[in-house]
Amino acid sequence: MTTPIRLAALDMAGTTVADEGAVEEAFQVALDAVGLVAGDLMDDPGAYIRRTMGQSKITVFTELLGGDRHRAEAANTAFEGAFDQAVDRGEVAALPGAADTFAVLREGGVRLCLTTGFSPATRDRIIGALGWEGLVDLALSPADAGRGRPWPDMILTAVLRLRIDDVAEVAVAGDTASDLIAGSRSGASVVAGVLTGAHTAEELGQAPHTHLLGSVAELPGIVLA
Repeated sequence: MTTPIRLAALDMAGTTVADEGAVEEAFQVALDAVGLVAGDLMDDPGAYIRRTMGQSKITVFTELLGGDRHRAEAANTAFEGAFDQAVDRGEVAALPGAADTFAVLREGGVRLCLTTGFSPATRDRIIGALGWEGLVDLALSPADAGRGRPWPDMILTAVLRLRIDDVAEVAVAGDTASDLIAGSRSGASVVAGVLTGAHTAEELGQAPHTHLLGSVAELPGIVLA
């Protein structure tokens, strides 16, 4: 690397965290809560869920419900409640190599920020369930930064909070096109798509990126080279 990487901004679900389908199940619970049938809104609800993975959930529901903020907030509350129950049942797990990646990066002098489209409460619930407190320097949700992905706000908030001197010293990794667009917009030198989550190599390849990785475990070999 010509510019040393001092910050890695890593997505959670699909990049460092496996949810065993809990996101899709919670999405269906959210639709039920506001009296909607998925087929009334979209031909392929599964495809819609995968396409919007990584984005702020309240933003997704607001768009889906035609800008009706009240119904979107009700859907979002139901989504978070259902997903929190899945976390409590042990239905989320660290993806292989995630914790080791955190350790190797931090030992190499890289600060770590986890980013997610989940609310701060759900995010912290996941981190607690996985025993990740103290393994990262910062964790951010859209509510902490202004806007969620595909906007770069969470990454840039991490740059400011962790006192990184230059956006070129940032590496971003995520499993969705939204992650990669946000990383590119932030000015990060490394924007890596990770093939353990929602989007395929073809889908990630169509978004701006510098690398496509089999898993987040490959990231230290890039940023510490």
